[in-house]
Amino acid sequence: MKKLIITLTFALLMGAAFSQTENDYMEVQRTALKTEKKAIVAEAMQLTEEESTVFWPLYNEYNEKMYVINTKVYDLIKRYANEYEALTDEQAIALWKESMKIQNENSKLEGVYFKKFQKIMTGKKVVRYFQTENKIADIVNFQLATEIPLVD
Repeated sequence: MKKLIITLTFALLMGAAFSQTENDYMEVQRTALKTEKKAIVAEAMQLTEEESTVFWPLYNEYNEKMYVINTKVYDLIKRYANEYEALTDEQAIALWKESMKIQNENSKLEGVYFKKFQKIMTGKKVVRYFQTENKIADIVNFQLATEIPLVD
């Protein structure tokens, strides 16, 4: 798993080398993340064939909905970058409120899918899955935190 996390981090950092535009860069990162993430989840979960047949369709469904939320995060970051140099107090507050709204949406979705995963797996496996999701999100958030400046 450690090797996959290092590869994931490398893919996030090196995505710019293979892209021509900001949107291309983001899509390269997202594609790399999606591939690496699935490999990390597979390794962490150690699913039987029977478990896999019910887990992966639900995993894909959940991640499609997370993609929508993550697009909102990306759009918010782009907005912040565009407004950063002339950011007013009102804009800063509006951006923060939007960030909180997205975080709430993420938490609600996680709660819904936590219950759905409980219907198909043991409690320990469900927790293991969401721990894995959170660890991956922490890696991505760390990368973002190093690149996004604080408000001046």
